[in-house]
Amino acid sequence: MSTPELSRLVKPRALPAEPMVIETSETERAALAERFAVTAIPKLTAKVEFDTKDEAVLANVTLTATIVQPCAVTREDLSYDVEEPLALRFVPAGSAPDYTPDEEIELDSEDLDEIEYEGDSFDLGEAIAQTLALAIDPYREGPGADEARQKAGITSDEEQAPSGPLAQALAKLKGESG
Repeated sequence: MSTPELSRLVKPRALPAEPMVIETSETERAALAERFAVTAIPKLTAKVEFDTKDEAVLANVTLTATIVQPCAVTREDLSYDVEEPLALRFVPAGSAPDYTPDEEIELDSEDLDEIEYEGDSFDLGEAIAQTLALAIDPYREGPGADEARQKAGITSDEEQAPSGPLAQALAKLKGESG
C-alpha cells in the first residue's frame, strides 16, 4: 500500500487538549491536486477538536481550502474557496457490529462518518484528504461558461423545444383540445 499524500497519525491515548491545526506543505498540496485531477490546491488547512466517547475518538473538523481547477465548459482555470465542517468518529477495528450481507440495518448520524483503524493510531490526514475530494465540484463553471456555450451553439434542455413523434402527437392533442 502506498503512503497517502496527506498523513497525520494521531494516537487516541495521547489526544491534544487544545484544538489541532493541520497546515499542509506545498508538496502535500501538489500531490493531492494530482490525485484529485485539479490544477492546484494553493491552501489547505484543518482545525480539529477532539473528544472521546466510549472507545471512539470524535474529531470535529473545519476544513478550509482554495482549489484551482479547469472550468467544465471553457477549460480555463478558476479558483474558489471551500469551508467544510465535518464530524468524524474513529473506532478500533472490530468494534463495529458485524452484519450479514442481506441484513437490513438502520444508521444513525453517529454511524455515517465512522472510520475503523488498526494499531495504536489513526490517520486523520487521509480522512481530511477524502473530505476535500468530496468538496471538489467536477462540473464547476467559470464566468465565461455561458458565453462559450452560446458561441458553440449549445443550448440547455430547458431552451430546446420538444421534438420527435411523441412531441408531435402531444401538439396535435393540445391543438384539438385547446
